[in-house]
Amino acid sequence: MPANFLAKSKPINFIVLISLFICLFGMASFSLFANTPFEFSLLLKIATFLVLFLIIFFFYNFIVSKNDLTFDNSYAFFIFTIFLSYFLKLTFTYKTLLILLLYILFLRKIYSLRSHRRVLQKLFDSGFWLSVLFILEPFTAMFSILIFTAIYLHQKPIINNLIAPVFGFLAPLIIYFSYCFWFDELYVFTNLFYFDEFYSLFFYSKDNFHWIVGLILALSVISIFLKSPKAFSVNNSFKKSWILLIIHFIVAVFFSLLIPNKNGTELLFLLFPTAVIIANGLEAVNSKFIRNVFIIVFLISAFALPFLL
Repeated sequence: MPANFLAKSKPINFIVLISLFICLFGMASFSLFANTPFEFSLLLKIATFLVLFLIIFFFYNFIVSKNDLTFDNSYAFFIFTIFLSYFLKLTFTYKTLLILLLYILFLRKIYSLRSHRRVLQKLFDSGFWLSVLFILEPFTAMFSILIFTAIYLHQKPIINNLIAPVFGFLAPLIIYFSYCFWFDELYVFTNLFYFDEFYSLFFYSKDNFHWIVGLILALSVISIFLKSPKAFSVNNSFKKSWILLIIHFIVAVFFSLLIPNKNGTELLFLLFPTAVIIANGLEAVNSKFIRNVFIIVFLISAFALPFLL
């Protein structure tokens, strides 16, 4: 049964789930480029996208397993794979995939703060990756909340820890400012600090996005209520990581709602916290039957949804 298979974390699970994603990726690629004349450049573009996705998967799996964000299973990786497949048609741009990869690299530093090794380096790096994200998508500055939340939960809010991410954030900005100044394009730099007016939420009613968003949010909230009593009952590192995950989820929701220019890709920022949270909720379900039904339904949805959108 699928629940028994995913209840273990072994290399074969990773290979099977990557194979599943490659299959879904192939379907999405065929759907998008079926009417495009075949050229070697197109093949190279698709191959580059696939490589970027595989790198994202590697870092996602590394963060979850290295920082013990779930038990020793593959639920989080499976859910992340399925959720990402819902948005594949939105991710076929270099900028979108680069932003998603930078976001994952930023989160790698945030969640690794549970360890007390090289704390200042991690904090500097978290500010650095967030700054690069900010240059590409200024509204991601909201995620700075995660840096200081992680400091409060996992480390001590001393002056060194508080200013390290600030210096990390300033480093790429200074370089980018110098670049814009040199080429007399300072307006490009200053535009990073101006936001458009609030955009309507009705974007998510297009192309059935409201069903996907509603499903992800509902499952996340249910999982929080299922897991929280047990997570809060023990004062350990997971309790702190669980609080950080919940705050991460809340910030990602507000980011998706408040970002001025919505095109659907902002929902990708929800995938990390929701996948991990739902995986923890699934762990809290004792019934193997319910787990199997959940997994099978999501597996079917990954193949059926592209034809419905």
